[in-house]
Amino acid sequence: MNRDVTDEAASKEMDTSMCMSPSHDHNPENLPYVHKVGVPRRQNLLKQFTASVKETFFAGNPFQPFKGQSRLGKFVLALQAVFPIVGWGKDYNLARFKGDLIAGLTIASLCIPQDIGYAKLANLPPQNGLYTSFVPPLIYAFMGSSRDIAIGPVAVVSLLLGSLLQKEIDPVKDALEYRRLAFTATFFAGITQFTLGFFRLGFLIDFLSHAAIVGFMGGAAITIALQQLKGLLGISNFTRKTDIVSVMRSVWGTIHHGWNWQTMAIGISFLAFLLLAKHIGKKNKKLFWVPAIAPMVCVILSTFLVYITHADKHGVQIVRHIKKGINPPSFKEIYFTGKYFGKGFRIGVLSGMIGLTEAIAIGRTFAAVKDYHLDGNKEMVALGTMNVVGSMTSCYVATGSFSRSAVNFMAGCNTAMSNIVMSCVVFLTLEFMTSLFKYTPNAILASIIISAVVGLIDVEAVSLLWKIDKFDFVACMGAFFGVIFASVEIGLLIAVSISFAKILLQVTRPRTALLGNLPGTAVYRNILQYPEAKKVPGILIVRVDSAIYFSNSNYIKERILRWLTDEEEQLKKKGLPTIQYLVVEMSPVTDIDTSGIHAFEELYRSLQKRDVQLLLANPGPVVVNKLHASKIATLIGESKIFLSVADAVRYVPKTEEP
Repeated sequence: MNRDVTDEAASKEMDTSMCMSPSHDHNPENLPYVHKVGVPRRQNLLKQFTASVKETFFAGNPFQPFKGQSRLGKFVLALQAVFPIVGWGKDYNLARFKGDLIAGLTIASLCIPQDIGYAKLANLPPQNGLYTSFVPPLIYAFMGSSRDIAIGPVAVVSLLLGSLLQKEIDPVKDALEYRRLAFTATFFAGITQFTLGFFRLGFLIDFLSHAAIVGFMGGAAITIALQQLKGLLGISNFTRKTDIVSVMRSVWGTIHHGWNWQTMAIGISFLAFLLLAKHIGKKNKKLFWVPAIAPMVCVILSTFLVYITHADKHGVQIVRHIKKGINPPSFKEIYFTGKYFGKGFRIGVLSGMIGLTEAIAIGRTFAAVKDYHLDGNKEMVALGTMNVVGSMTSCYVATGSFSRSAVNFMAGCNTAMSNIVMSCVVFLTLEFMTSLFKYTPNAILASIIISAVVGLIDVEAVSLLWKIDKFDFVACMGAFFGVIFASVEIGLLIAVSISFAKILLQVTRPRTALLGNLPGTAVYRNILQYPEAKKVPGILIVRVDSAIYFSNSNYIKERILRWLTDEEEQLKKKGLPTIQYLVVEMSPVTDIDTSGIHAFEELYRSLQKRDVQLLLANPGPVVVNKLHASKIATLIGESKIFLSVADAVRYVPKTEEP
């Protein structure tokens, strides 16, 4: 009894809180009751703006945990927000450390040879690659929220950085200035990442679609692999261009006098070993450590082999010298003025965005597997801070590495402590073991890089794109061919351009559909999806599957009129009654602007000239408010705005079928 009274009171309260417009003026007694279309109260403009800003920039209410806390509690929570290590560090124990220790040692064995190779890919000395796996991971361990990301230099960013930098400064003739520009680009990459995170603009990276990223990464992987033919074949004079035509011309042009068979024997044999190890790791997840330690095993064996056979005296190129000691400061080497300032800024923004996209994608992947929340904006702040600090300590752009993160995950990491363990191993290497890499052949580094980038070519994802969305497939292929036939930056430009083109196409040319009635129901659905759905005589029912804005309002109006013209022509040929009512199903229309309102006014007048009445079905609260505010509801007639298509059809007098 009490519940009935409560429900009745709530119903009355709802009715009084809304200005309701009747669905129609004349409801014959033989027709079922038709519910009214609600017009919610108009919200305060400031409240609307505040809610919109909050949803855009502060989704999830990040300040909720601070409510009801003491000053000390708020300080601790603020400290945890900036340094997540404070949060998980309180409950850290020996059992967790064991997992992190094993994971850290495992990824260290993988990262050291990769770092040396990636530094060469960026045209930097090998020690800069090791520096980048020492300082940035330490910073990230304190500020990052991902438990699984392994930080360091990665192949794609190294290639992008190297290809862009060498267009400005020759890395051989002017190595010092080249390094300065690299540090400048790293600084601005960090500033870009930090700014996006601090101002909670992380949604901007979503404009680079998944399809474009798949194509870009695949193209970059092939470009990187082709670049390694220099080291794998022992070629001395090699092109600095990255497109496939120039690279293959350089490779085949030196076949008779530039290839070194000893280098080829070392490189190809160890590449086969690395690929076999990778295959073993994929087949048996328990043997994840096999592909993880394989690069270090290759380095040790090949270095020993070159040393005892003196292969370096027979044309086998070796690393020779890696500077001993930890990162020297490089703050004074960053360009803050001069002609290289703008160039460093441009290169840094591009590198930072690509690094950010890769790291966030990796972090979200493993967070989903382990079922924990990853704050993208916090990640950006952490990545930005580590790159800013890295630029001041002789590092170049660092980000999350998918191969190392996967190994880190499979090795049983529990927290970001595994990054600290890895940094400690790199520190020991820099201090005590750099001389051991003197006789490491460049062919081994090339083999390690090739085996690492093979995983970036995702054939299954490309196949899925073809099956699901042909436009996504075109975007993927555009980015892919742009990278391998032009350059990395052209491929990136194509990827971004196609992503924006897809957004513009979907916004400016939204889908519309003709609806029919499913027999025996009051349900109206797309006649293409449900061929059994029957059109209602004398009525054309059209659904608009998009918000109506200035960019698409004219198209939607013209498309509806074309539907009407086509339908009338078909009816005329068949000798059937003409269309007397046009019902626009507006359930998917989430918003409408002034251009959309004007388009509906023009549609209404066009229909009046054809003696066709316009009926609207199920407009949402935002749309209803704007229809009433613009007086178009009065123009059309409030009695012609219905809660559902079925109600609109009931309103129409029956048209007899011949």
